[in-house]
Amino acid sequence: QVQLVEGGGGLVQPGGSLRLSCTASGSISSINTMGWYRQAPGKQRELVATITTGGSTDYADSVKGRFTISRDNAKNTVYLQMNSLKPEDTNVYYCNGLIRGTGYSAYHAYWGRGTQVTVSS
Repeated sequence: QVQLVEGGGGLVQPGGSLRLSCTASGSISSINTMGWYRQAPGKQRELVATITTGGSTDYADSVKGRFTISRDNAKNTVYLQMNSLKPEDTNVYYCNGLIRGTGYSAYHAYWGRGTQVTVSS
């Protein structure tokens, strides 16, 4: 029942900005840490940023100072504001959430299907 849906990806010029969103829906009891990951073809998925329920954040070195992760707990939504985008930021970005579904005692890591971000002139 639980699903994550990303949005906000697209094509942007170098130096531009995009804001990604990810909303969790379904039969949810609670949501813990959420995060953003990215994966280029033929490469391993890498962590971009994470945020706890209390708002503590962690970023990959490659995006520090340019990306900002935030969340709206009331909306079960996590955002990734991406500024000063570079061509190397081009990737499929995936949302991840550590979520406990209704009737379950344990948290499970759920993944969205991904949203494409392309940085090119």
